[in-house]
Amino acid sequence: MMGPGTGVRVYLACGVTDMRKGIAGLAALAQDVLHQKPTSGAVFAFRGRRGDRTKLLYWDGQGFCLYYKVLERERFPWPRARDGAVRLTSAQLAMLWEGIDWRRPDWGAPPARAG
Repeated sequence: MMGPGTGVRVYLACGVTDMRKGIAGLAALAQDVLHQKPTSGAVFAFRGRRGDRTKLLYWDGQGFCLYYKVLERERFPWPRARDGAVRLTSAQLAMLWEGIDWRRPDWGAPPARAG
């Protein structure tokens, strides 16, 4: 995915977002609901009611970038809170974008024997 690199701040908008909203509507949500400056360089993630669609809004310094993804069989993992935001790492954002549950990643068991 083209876009922000590692170390970027990521804000996940809890609850449901109307996926008909475009850049202006999502930027307004970032400012009014999440209380963040939309042009700060952070990534803002929004999910629709059915859970199979997500939009990412990102200011790259010249303009807004809007990424939109629809999963064919799965749902994007999302917190249950009605409003507010959850802060993610860029690694968690990458897992979210791939449809992996970023809340409970399976890192596997440590080796039984070292050396």
